[in-house]
Amino acid sequence: MSATWTLSGFGDEIDDDPEVQLDVLAEVGASHIEVRSAWGVNVADFDDERTDRLRAVLDRRGFAASAVASPIGKVDVSLPVEHEVERLRRVIRVADGLDAPFIRVFSFYRADGLGHADVRDAVLERMRALADVATGAGVVLLHENEKGIYGDTPEHVLDLVESVASPALRLAWDNANFVQVGSRPFSDGWHLLREHVDYLQVKDALAADGRVVPAGEGDGELLETLTALRDAGYAGFASLEPHLSGAHELGGFSGPDAFRTAAAAFRGLTDRIGATLA
Repeated sequence: MSATWTLSGFGDEIDDDPEVQLDVLAEVGASHIEVRSAWGVNVADFDDERTDRLRAVLDRRGFAASAVASPIGKVDVSLPVEHEVERLRRVIRVADGLDAPFIRVFSFYRADGLGHADVRDAVLERMRALADVATGAGVVLLHENEKGIYGDTPEHVLDLVESVASPALRLAWDNANFVQVGSRPFSDGWHLLREHVDYLQVKDALAADGRVVPAGEGDGELLETLTALRDAGYAGFASLEPHLSGAHELGGFSGPDAFRTAAAAFRGLTDRIGATLA
């Protein structure tokens, strides 16, 4: 079997300057960029002028945005519902300005001592509110599984997406993040979540210490996952998010050389299964 996936990547993993970001993305064969920040400013803080400026750069270089990688939902669930709803409205303006079809979101942190059951109702209330705003705006939210939020393990992600039950809330799949919460991504998660996955974020991690490594060099079952995506007829984005030089609250960094290493590792896996990156 064969498949063609559209290669993208988190530009700010490379450099703060979008021109440098696009230089490296073009070098590794990407046609799209996932926008988390530019010129050192996170998308949640973009104004219309900065959005227009970035759009002009992308147009001039022949690139398009695969998604806006927002930090929506990376806050404590105790904040009022409107807190993230209003931030999402601003991010939607960015997505519209960049013609990005997807906006990445998260499902809220909780205070120490609280478990998933303690915050479930509050999380679902907020995620439904975000999905309703996205529906009205004609964009799709991609929930990213990540440690420390409600939707961390495959079981919690499934509860979230099935309970909200909105076509405006789909999943971005991240193998490394599942490893970091003690799950086996493919073995534990694929059969539960495959029908809800609309986007692939590419990174891998070691189960022993959670360290992020190039695709195929960790315990993220990348080869099995990619094979399953191919066999399922997946034809969407594959977005490089290497995190090879460090991570912080709003994302991670790799630098140009490590980003090239991550891209080569991923292409080695797609070559093995006959998937084409365009």
